[in-house]
Amino acid sequence: MTVNELIDSWEAAWSGRDTSAFAAVCDSDVHYEDPLTAEPLEGAEELGSHAERLWAAFPDVRVQSTGDRLANQRYVAAPCKLLGTHRAALEGLPATNRFVVVHCVFYCELRGAKLLRVRAFFDLYDAATQLGVLPARGTLGEKALLMLRGFGVRAGRG
Repeated sequence: MTVNELIDSWEAAWSGRDTSAFAAVCDSDVHYEDPLTAEPLEGAEELGSHAERLWAAFPDVRVQSTGDRLANQRYVAAPCKLLGTHRAALEGLPATNRFVVVHCVFYCELRGAKLLRVRAFFDLYDAATQLGVLPARGTLGEKALLMLRGFGVRAGRG
């Protein structure tokens, strides 16, 4: 399996709603983390459970490639985007029925022809603003939120 075929299968696993699809592309010792995981997930079963929560909240979710993958014999970086409509509660957040597009980069370490370690990088603040949970950047609401957090308002930002 080529690196592109491996990452295509990884993206298909996220889009396919079949937890067993992760075992086909992941090493038995796979470690996965993203901004929503408190600690790295270990094994395809934990990864599948994480994906099931996403699928429950975003039943139409899909992951699509957004550009060329950068790879060598051991590592691959794969840009993509997650698209879906928030239809059910997720971690205490009630359904917003909003469609989101979240750009992501999967940074992966390979072991043979499988994924050993995967870190997903995405802008959690942007996702929260698309869901209407946090105020958009540059708005009065964002400034108020920063002041409440103790950051104050910087000069020259309006």
